[in-house]
Amino acid sequence: MGYAAGVGKTYKMLEEVQELKAAGVDVVIGYFEPHGRKDTIAKTEGIEIIPRRKLDYRDSTFEEMDTGAILARHPQVCVVDEFPHTNVPGSERLKRWEDVEVLRAAGIDVLTTMNIQHLESLNDQIWQISGIRVRETVPDWVVQQADEVVMVDLTPRALLNRLQRGVVYERAKAERALQNFFREQTLAALRELALRQAAYEVEHRMVDEETGASSTDGAAVRPRKQHKILVFVTASPKTAMVVRRAKRVSDFLGAECFAVAVQPSGDLSGLPAADREAVERHLNFARNLRIETRILEGDDVASTLVDFGRRNHVTQIFLTRPRRKAWSPTFSRDPMQRVIDLAKDMQIVIVSDREPLPR
Repeated sequence: MGYAAGVGKTYKMLEEVQELKAAGVDVVIGYFEPHGRKDTIAKTEGIEIIPRRKLDYRDSTFEEMDTGAILARHPQVCVVDEFPHTNVPGSERLKRWEDVEVLRAAGIDVLTTMNIQHLESLNDQIWQISGIRVRETVPDWVVQQADEVVMVDLTPRALLNRLQRGVVYERAKAERALQNFFREQTLAALRELALRQAAYEVEHRMVDEETGASSTDGAAVRPRKQHKILVFVTASPKTAMVVRRAKRVSDFLGAECFAVAVQPSGDLSGLPAADREAVERHLNFARNLRIETRILEGDDVASTLVDFGRRNHVTQIFLTRPRRKAWSPTFSRDPMQRVIDLAKDMQIVIVSDREPLPR
């Protein structure tokens, strides 16, 4: 993992691959994106490369990783570059990380690369820092499954020097990058996020090792979680931002997380079509992040929400400042204040809007 293209993730990965091959491990390259970087390409020498699969889409031919061919070859270790990549329409799976899950399920170990800005829970922070909404993301739970996370670091000044020398991209693309994502202030902020994530990964894994106990069947047992987080889901487009924030906090706290919508009917049938589609989308988004979802039945949204929280020992409720129609008309003039009044034994987190920082 790194904080930007060009810090040396793929180079470092291929160095490790060469060490594995020298140690007699059966290793192949399932997908490698060279970007014309000669030093990185040289690191693939002597490593078997699985040919890419060609797919036609909109009168063009695209190349994707051939997951079926890798499964048939069944190496011990497979190298897969650019983990967050979105596959071309017509592929069996939408994302490359889903292909990697298939390889792992078949017993193939995978080495892969990604940047911190592709971590789903950081999507809003990345947008605030860079002004760019990253569309290719990986759910946090996928990264948390990794046996090891290696943070590849390089100072922003050194990275900019590499970019200007044409080491990262060809000159025209490098010039565009310098005017957009590759500003020193942006890179410094991204690097700080990456270093914080590295610290979290170290702490998280050390806690798992130190506090894990053994169950009667010998399996590791984690301590009972003390925190539980509740996210209120509405049709508001800000809901996705609240879900991301709550998920990141729940991961840091080791907390369970619920995402709930409230409707008088107990389902979404009473909502206008556009709102129903939005709420379903947000609930599916939460499920993809491995958050438990519910649709609660109730005419009084505030009391239904708080009652669910109390029955499930929730310690924090995450809300956003909603559009009026996203809340029940039985609410008072200040819906958030009513939740706060009812949930005096819980912490209420009102997630503010984020705007990109001045550039």
